[in-house]
Amino acid sequence: QVQPVESGGGLVQAGGSLRLSCAASGRTFNNYAVGWFRQAPGKEREFVAMINWNSGSTYYAASVKGRFTISRDNAKNTVSLQMNSLKPEDTAVYYCAVDTVGRSSTARYAYNYWGQGTQVTVSS
Repeated sequence: QVQPVESGGGLVQAGGSLRLSCAASGRTFNNYAVGWFRQAPGKEREFVAMINWNSGSTYYAASVKGRFTISRDNAKNTVSLQMNSLKPEDTAVYYCAVDTVGRSSTARYAYNYWGQGTQVTVSS
């Protein structure tokens, strides 16, 4: 069993940057896929970005492509989400999720372990 733990959320002005991190409690991310999702008040949880740990392949939602970058740190066993040029519509709780089958999926159902979430607030 792997438990993702997020960190790095906070309050930032529009145009600013934040970096989120996801660490694995319990085991490593080897052979897994790690994704970031977000949920704004009154909205469905939506896919943001994912990385396949073994291949390093990545995929982004259209709304964040070119502004957000997902990466992995093998030595620290963490996945980071660098968020630049933040907009008020990026305000949400951001969740790290793990797919232990290792698929490169954007679907929520593919991810079987979820973190508690970290709040990101972008002021205008």
